[in-house]
Amino acid sequence: MTGRIGPLTRYHLELLLRSHAWLPPFLAYALLLVVGVTPGDPLLGSLGLGAGLLLPVSAWYVRGALAAEPSASRACLVAAAGPARVHLAALLAALTASLVLAVGQVAALWWSGGTVADPKAEHQPPAGTALAAGLLTSVVCALLGVLVGVLTSRPVPVRAPYGIPAALALATLLLAVPASPANPAVSALVSAARTGRVAMPWVELVAAVVLLVAGCAGAAALAGRRPE
Repeated sequence: MTGRIGPLTRYHLELLLRSHAWLPPFLAYALLLVVGVTPGDPLLGSLGLGAGLLLPVSAWYVRGALAAEPSASRACLVAAAGPARVHLAALLAALTASLVLAVGQVAALWWSGGTVADPKAEHQPPAGTALAAGLLTSVVCALLGVLVGVLTSRPVPVRAPYGIPAALALATLLLAVPASPANPAVSALVSAARTGRVAMPWVELVAAVVLLVAGCAGAAALAGRRPE
């Protein structure tokens, strides 16, 4: 199965690029960062904001990847490769786009940022430590954002008019609820901007991976049972 997933994922990535479905989430994300981050702001706080905003944007990429292919060609692909593989490949394409965006935003915020932590913080942590924590937190949010997209897009039975509001509500919930891996990971970055004490979100990363794997497995199984 892995051997066939790779070419299918590349195919969906090409569709995502050629259809320009990647552009609206990217522009919205860039605009929010421009509005929310001022050049010279403490790096850790900016990384926290960038990671949090990545969660709904990653969900948007899932919807774009699933809608990028015309229905007729998708039906042919499903007949040839199976609905579960085709669906997983689209999700992997969305995840790839989200992770690329995560790396790009960490680099951009590093370039435009000021001190690593607030100048009044107890101490200034190394930039490398802050960047690593910011990247891991962004990956956590990207994984959970893809999960949000999985749970609010076909083949999950959510009526089309309610898909986007449901995705926004679920993304907000994952950022706000302390039990969600995204909440403590982002909160730790924001707190580190004030104190200078950086913590790596390893537990949150593992939890996000487990949740996404379970969600993708369920969606792939559902894709094989529900009509496209």
